[in-house]
Amino acid sequence: MSGLVKTCAFVSVFIVFIAFFMRNNFDDELRSKLNIILESLERVEKEHSVISKKVAIGYGACLDLFVDGNVLLPYNDLGSNPEHFTDISSNKELSKTYAYFYRHGAAAERYVSNSSLFDELVNRAFATAGSHSGLGGNAPVMASRFAHEGCKVLLAAKMSPELQKFLPRGVTVVGGETSKDDVHLILEYKAEERWGPHVAPRANRFIIHNDRNNPTVSSAEEFEKALAGFRPNLLVVGGLQMMDNFPFAPGVRKARLHKVREQMSSQPASTKVHFEMASFAESEMLVELTQNVIPFADSLGMNEQELANLHSTLVYGNVSLVADAIPRVAVVLDQMRHVFRLVRERSGTVPGGRLLTRLHVHTLAYQAIMTSASSPWRNSMAAAAKASLTANRHVCGSKQVDVDKATLIMDESFSTSVARGSQRVPLELDHPVSCWSEGEVQICVAPVLVCTRAHQTAGGGDNISSAGLVLQL
Repeated sequence: MSGLVKTCAFVSVFIVFIAFFMRNNFDDELRSKLNIILESLERVEKEHSVISKKVAIGYGACLDLFVDGNVLLPYNDLGSNPEHFTDISSNKELSKTYAYFYRHGAAAERYVSNSSLFDELVNRAFATAGSHSGLGGNAPVMASRFAHEGCKVLLAAKMSPELQKFLPRGVTVVGGETSKDDVHLILEYKAEERWGPHVAPRANRFIIHNDRNNPTVSSAEEFEKALAGFRPNLLVVGGLQMMDNFPFAPGVRKARLHKVREQMSSQPASTKVHFEMASFAESEMLVELTQNVIPFADSLGMNEQELANLHSTLVYGNVSLVADAIPRVAVVLDQMRHVFRLVRERSGTVPGGRLLTRLHVHTLAYQAIMTSASSPWRNSMAAAAKASLTANRHVCGSKQVDVDKATLIMDESFSTSVARGSQRVPLELDHPVSCWSEGEVQICVAPVLVCTRAHQTAGGGDNISSAGLVLQL
């Protein structure tokens, strides 16, 4: 019997040794693969230097307050039955909506109509260990990235002098000052983190706000005065999700969107116009965007959730609240083709509209950039590589990519479409950015070295989109 015990013990030790050896060997292989991809992406990124351009960007600004979502909202039975609410007025609706997006790992942003509840949450967040604050809002975050890349930037935002101190040199703010900045509460969570019965499939954030300045695009008039003299190479429009579910008086929201449309349509042909999508919950708002904003943009930027939402609105006329957190390349490319075609068709019927010539979709696993071959957008391969690297650098909070804090979740090969007989593209480690032409359209897809130790997910899309744009101007 003792001999049998010794044999079993030996076998157990042997199995542990083999498992340890195989694990180390697997880690070494992955590290080697990631290093080759990293060096290749950096090489492509450096093939084209950033040329200093003038970028005008609106609208709005806020103070982002970051907090661990699971700490700020300890799990209780309210979150056991996830449910979506377009605006939040109670703790019950907050817990249910947080659970709804948390279990999908989907980024979302919602308006809190209950001001007292929001103020209470903000006070609790400030008192929560590990919470921190910084510059927020699509426009200021993108403005900061453009400035860091060497561009001269005109920013439309109403900000307090204290918040303006977060901006880098090279950014000029127009829009007036405010004594109280709007606050966005960023509830962050990590991949595989558990909240009650719900497990997050990826790191992401749930954003809530109770804005007063941003929904009315209060900086638009001052921005308009400055635009003519600034003569930008690129006009970027973002932050319009703050209008989502805001209690406007009848006709006011449409009038403010018309003001945005006028600023876009009044730009000369030499000025490119980019619209940055965001998380929208209200069908009417998305429809208004497809009528008053999107037809006047040369370029669109969005994540996989926002792509599915826009696609659903254009095709079916309704909102798609959540989508696959890690969608297949083929699915995203098919949605991009459909959106690209539909937007171009509709823009051609709108007086003063611009034909869409660029579409950038950033996902956790990869970057995809689609451009019209006859357009002035250039360096798509380098732009995709830079966007990919920026995704890791921002989320990990480091200027250098550390492969020991990264992984690859994009497949080793992908289909260009879900249609039968579509081309299959292998991921070549030393040439990781795949580009090809489809008639008058060029497509580039780059893998992302996904950060496994997330420092900050909020603002990721804004930094990624800006990084992709800056090499294509």
